[in-house]
Amino acid sequence: MSITKNIVDMMNGTIEVESRLGEGSEFVVSFPFRIHAGQGEVPDIQELCNCRALVVDDDFNTCDSVSYMLGQLGMRAEWTLSGKEAVLRTHQAITRRDEYYVYIVDWLLPDMNGVEVTRRIRKETGKDVPVIVLTAYDWTDIEDEAREAGVTAFCSKPLFLSELRSCLSNVIKPGGAAEAQKKKQAAKLRTGRILLAEDVELNQEIATMILEDAGFQTEIAGNGKIAVEMLKKSKPGYYQLILMDVQMPEMDGYAATREIRSLEDEGLSSIPIIAMTANAFEEDKQEALKSGMNGHIAKPIDIKNLFETLDMVLS
Repeated sequence: MSITKNIVDMMNGTIEVESRLGEGSEFVVSFPFRIHAGQGEVPDIQELCNCRALVVDDDFNTCDSVSYMLGQLGMRAEWTLSGKEAVLRTHQAITRRDEYYVYIVDWLLPDMNGVEVTRRIRKETGKDVPVIVLTAYDWTDIEDEAREAGVTAFCSKPLFLSELRSCLSNVIKPGGAAEAQKKKQAAKLRTGRILLAEDVELNQEIATMILEDAGFQTEIAGNGKIAVEMLKKSKPGYYQLILMDVQMPEMDGYAATREIRSLEDEGLSSIPIIAMTANAFEEDKQEALKSGMNGHIAKPIDIKNLFETLDMVLS
C-alpha cells in the first residue's frame, strides 16, 4: 500500500478505502486529468504520405495494430506473418517498381529472425530504405550485428503511435537518427561500479537496467548480510556506492549499514550508501541518516530523483 500511496501522491491524486468486517475492502483511486480541447489528430509525416510500408510479424494482432497506426500516419500499410514472404514481396515490389518505403520487422520470427530478414531485404533494396526492428527484449546484445545487417532503428513492444511516429521521423529526416544516437551517447556519462542490495528479483532487474543504461556497472547482493560480505572481500574503490534496500531477509539495510560503518578499513567503511524504501515518510529518511546512510530514495524509483541523488553523493 505504501508503494501505491507514493504513486498516487506523485500524480497529485487521492486514495480512499472503505472496509466492512467479514466482507472485504474497497479502494478508490482518483487522479485529476485535463480534457484535451483539440481534435487530437496525429499529423502525417509528409515525406511518407501515401507511401507503401510492410509490417512483418508472426502475431496477427501486432500486424493489425501497427498497420493501423501507419495508416493514421498517412501510409499504405501491408503485412505478412512470414519473413520469407517479406523477402518475396520485396522482390516483387521492386520488379513492379512499386517499392516499400519502410519496413517494420519483428526480431523473433519462426522461419527467419528479423536480422536475417533485414539482411535479405537489403540485398534487394540497397541501403536507403528504413528497416525498423520490433522487439519486446533488450536489443543491446544484437545491436552491432543488426546494424551491420542493415537495421536502421529499434522500437520496443508494445508499440505506441507516438513512439512509432518519433522513430519514423528520426530515420527519414537527415540527421534525425544521428542526433538521437548522439543524445543516447551523451546520456551515458556515468561510470563506475554500484553494489545493489535488493532481495526482490524484479526490483533487481529494474534497478540494474536503469543503472546500466546510464553507464554504471552493477553487482547484486540478495540481502544485507551478503552485501556486507561482498564489500569486505573487495578493495577500497572497487564499488563507488551501495544502493541499499531497507527491508531484506537475514539482515536489513539499516543493520547492514551500521556493520559497514564499523569496519576497520576506512576505505570500505566510508563508502556512500543510499537507502531504498517503499516508505517516503520523514521518519524513514531520519532513520536512514541515523544508521549512517548518505541519502534516501523512495520506491518505486523516480529515475530523475535517483540520478540527482547519485550525482550529489558521488560528487
